[in-house]
Amino acid sequence: MAQKAKSIEFAWEGVNRRGQKISGTLSGQNMAMVKAQLRKQGIQPEKVKRKAQPMFGLGGSSKKKIKTADITFFTRQMATMIKAGVPLVQSFEIVADGVDNLAMKKLILELRDNVAAGNDFASSLKQHPEHFDELTCNLVESGEQSGALETMLDKVAIYKEKSEALKSKLKKAMGYPITVLIVAAIVTAILLIKVVPTFQGMFESFGSELPAPTQFVIFLSDGLQKYWFMAVAVIAGLVFAYKTAIKNSPKFRDQMDLIFLKFPVFGPILHKAAVARFARVLSTTFAAGVPLVEALQSVAGAVGNKLYRDAVLSVRQEVSNGQQMHFAMRATNVFPNMVIQMTSIGEESGALDAMLDKAASYYETEVDESVDGLTAMMEPMIMAFLGVVVGGLVISMYLPIFQIGNAL
Repeated sequence: MAQKAKSIEFAWEGVNRRGQKISGTLSGQNMAMVKAQLRKQGIQPEKVKRKAQPMFGLGGSSKKKIKTADITFFTRQMATMIKAGVPLVQSFEIVADGVDNLAMKKLILELRDNVAAGNDFASSLKQHPEHFDELTCNLVESGEQSGALETMLDKVAIYKEKSEALKSKLKKAMGYPITVLIVAAIVTAILLIKVVPTFQGMFESFGSELPAPTQFVIFLSDGLQKYWFMAVAVIAGLVFAYKTAIKNSPKFRDQMDLIFLKFPVFGPILHKAAVARFARVLSTTFAAGVPLVEALQSVAGAVGNKLYRDAVLSVRQEVSNGQQMHFAMRATNVFPNMVIQMTSIGEESGALDAMLDKAASYYETEVDESVDGLTAMMEPMIMAFLGVVVGGLVISMYLPIFQIGNAL
């Protein structure tokens, strides 16, 4: 099989149909193909040259990885282009020109080349499973087959935007206290390593027994000074081991999913987020015309939690056996009564996608409010924690001085 020629980026200058001088960049396999593409767009090329590449890969965004936000932006832009009547291949080029991330631009141009070579949009997306999930590919494929690609791309864009917003809220809920605790640990370590030894030298000249809190702080300081590198190595090792296990071990990842759901503060938020994802993905896929059993299969892969994934697969099995979905959902003892009731109404009225959309919006709002409330509650608690830790260290260091003052 012949290897496909590599796409190269060219800088060009030319004159449009109005006689105006314009310039830009365009990717192609060679200079002749780029000139031909420009002429098709009504541009008479005057100068076309290969775009200079930055040395050592220091070209701003050349080293950026493709993130979920990049894929979300791509789907929204493609939906807008197709809805405006722009041809598919040209839509890729326009979207690529507006992307700063070179890795994402390369991906878009690869998709364009595949489509230009005669492949359909969905099969081109399926060649990049690390960036485009099964749900996205299935919806795009459904849109191409039904002649409603712009509608399906819009649904994909909405789904991804909602998912990103939900993920951002969860990161905010988790990230704020973790960041503060890390800062607290760093401040405490600096005090123990740099400040406490200064006081320790002064206390040795007193010649009297130190208070128990002061002795404990000095003990911690001595230990941290001697073994700080071991402490850093252990922490780094634990973080690395955790990330590796989460990435490579589905069993460990599933176990952590169940543990996180039992957390007293974050657990309820994760439950609501999983329900919101379930309702949003099922609403999107079912509205796109995907059969319910197949839609539930996509939902199981996108719900993002073992407990709910197993529940959705159980519901799928029951539905494939002829059971109504709301009865199957109730039997799992996982889904909230409100979602079950709305599913029941949707099944009876023939508006399941609309009812699930309302349920998704409700739980997405619940997650927003829960995260905001959690943040507001955590701020005074974290400040109190910092006060106890840092204040306790300071008071422990000044206790011997207070004792001497009282003795005098």
